[in-house]
Amino acid sequence: MRTLEDLNVEGKRVFVRVDFNVPLDGARITDDTRIRAALPTIERLRGDGARLLLAAHLGRPKDREPELSLRPAADRLGELLSDEVTLAPSLDEVPDGDLVMLENVRYEPGETKNDPELAKRYAALADVYVNDAFGAAHRAHASTEAVAHLLPSAAGRLLEREVATLRGILEDPKRPLVAVVGGAKVTDKIGVLDAFLDVADEILIGGAMCFPFFKAQGHEVGSSLCEDEGVEPAGRVLRAGIDKVQLPVDMVAGREFSADTEAKQINGVDVPDGWMGLDIGPVTAQRYADVVKDAGTVFWNGPMGAFELPPFAAGTRTVAEAVAVSEATTVVGGGDSAAALAQFGLADMVDHVSTGGGASLELVEGKPLPGVEALS
Repeated sequence: MRTLEDLNVEGKRVFVRVDFNVPLDGARITDDTRIRAALPTIERLRGDGARLLLAAHLGRPKDREPELSLRPAADRLGELLSDEVTLAPSLDEVPDGDLVMLENVRYEPGETKNDPELAKRYAALADVYVNDAFGAAHRAHASTEAVAHLLPSAAGRLLEREVATLRGILEDPKRPLVAVVGGAKVTDKIGVLDAFLDVADEILIGGAMCFPFFKAQGHEVGSSLCEDEGVEPAGRVLRAGIDKVQLPVDMVAGREFSADTEAKQINGVDVPDGWMGLDIGPVTAQRYADVVKDAGTVFWNGPMGAFELPPFAAGTRTVAEAVAVSEATTVVGGGDSAAALAQFGLADMVDHVSTGGGASLELVEGKPLPGVEALS
């Protein structure tokens, strides 16, 4: 994969694809992590004498909805750089400045279709292309894939680090390699589980995705969220990973998905009728924490329960704290796991938090990422 060291950018305009798909409350950015993550690339290119044309998407616009404008992101980037970022309203109105941001690229009809004509319009605006949007690298879109073939191109610092870190834990991890996998659906993570069956020493299962595993074993799941389509693949994973896969041995259940619901601890994994499992129990949480403590490398993706509800946050918190204080190489696969770390004030205590949930999972699964392949 080509990197910034392979480019000469002095005096040139660089089209930089960044991931500024940030959460908003009206026009207020509630988490600027992705904007901050792009700063090393932006500062390196500016330091090398480049003029920058930044491009990003926000949400899934159907038209040109003003609430999906990148104006808040441009303003926040300007604050972080102590410089003005000019927002170009359209591809036909791009000023010749040193620091310009295109309006939401998904306003362009051909963006998500990887339209070659749109890619040519992008390429006509610049001399060099840099992709630093790891969170969008698994999409073959005009600003992430097609344009990379039309200009001298390379990966930015963030994209380079993401790929190297995630490939490293699969190809040359410190042992033992422990994968902590949670979340709601087995089918969303089956590729990740298959990948870790080949390379991990321990696989710890949590979240609602444990219920298809329990159902495959013949346990009662009560009213718990249980993906029926996940029962067969869960059973297959159990058979293939009989010496690797660990499931919860106790849990915390509630009458309904609410912070105010009646809750109780279940010593075992059979959930009574009228109850739903919403967190791993304290015995399981401590077992998982002990495994993490002895690991050489930890990959964590997916919470252990409904951590956003205080009565059901303890399991995720215990695992998060174990990951944070572990002496292992710790990699968190973005998404809800990153949100949990932030909620518990632990985000700065792990080695790497991925900015791309879907992209990180596909890379771990071994799938080619179009935005990365185009830079090879």
